[in-house]
Amino acid sequence: MLRWIDVLGFAAKGNPEPDHTVHKTEQEWQAQLTPEQFGVTRRHGTERPFSSEMCSLFEPGQYACVCCGSLLFDASEKFDSGTGWPSFTQPVRTNAIAYHRDDSYGMHRVETLCNVCDAHLGHVFPDGPAPGGLRYCMNAVSLKKVKS
Repeated sequence: MLRWIDVLGFAAKGNPEPDHTVHKTEQEWQAQLTPEQFGVTRRHGTERPFSSEMCSLFEPGQYACVCCGSLLFDASEKFDSGTGWPSFTQPVRTNAIAYHRDDSYGMHRVETLCNVCDAHLGHVFPDGPAPGGLRYCMNAVSLKKVKS
């Protein structure tokens, strides 16, 4: 189980090695994604809070990266954080997510990216539920629900 100290360590010292990587040109990503998906995942944007019904869906399944299809989260780790973005307590694997320090907008945060294709997913915070205490606050447009 990942904890905040692990997240900070990855952000400072390097991320776990992914199983494989996917590289595409900006033009290839643009052709594959909707303008909103491209803006969030490839340009590090943020969707409006409460703009997706994904926040209130709590059925079994898994969530994959909208860009490369890599599995990122299981619905059993999803919870209602009240923030307006889908939230999870843990990724499916330690090496599913990459972490980078984000000091933009005068804030100190940890950005989360797909460790396979570098798609911006959102941020992780140390204010989630026990036992791990993590809240992976994800942009819904960066995820796609897949059946378990």
